[in-house]
Amino acid sequence: MIEIVNGTREEQIIKLLQKIYPITISDIEKKLHVSRKMILRVLQKFQVKGIVQLEPLSNKTYIRLLRNDFSFVGKKRQRKFIKHHLGKKKQEPEDYDGIMYS
Repeated sequence: MIEIVNGTREEQIIKLLQKIYPITISDIEKKLHVSRKMILRVLQKFQVKGIVQLEPLSNKTYIRLLRNDFSFVGKKRQRKFIKHHLGKKKQEPEDYDGIMYS
């Protein structure tokens, strides 16, 4: 079982390879909006581990997923920071006794 951390480029590429076959490096580049250099770095790391096989043709390089025993681990984190406003608490006047009924 190969563990892939959620929220990483590796996870994005693996999930894309599981969905679409055949796929080229340029297709991944367009879908993920990531540089070709970054994709090649991840794919070569996967090729060394025996996860994918790169099949270069004359003008395109196809990617074949060799394994399917992936486990996606870790929490998905929120990428954008949410700013919470901590304003001053409204203080009641000291001589306030509550609601007055007439």
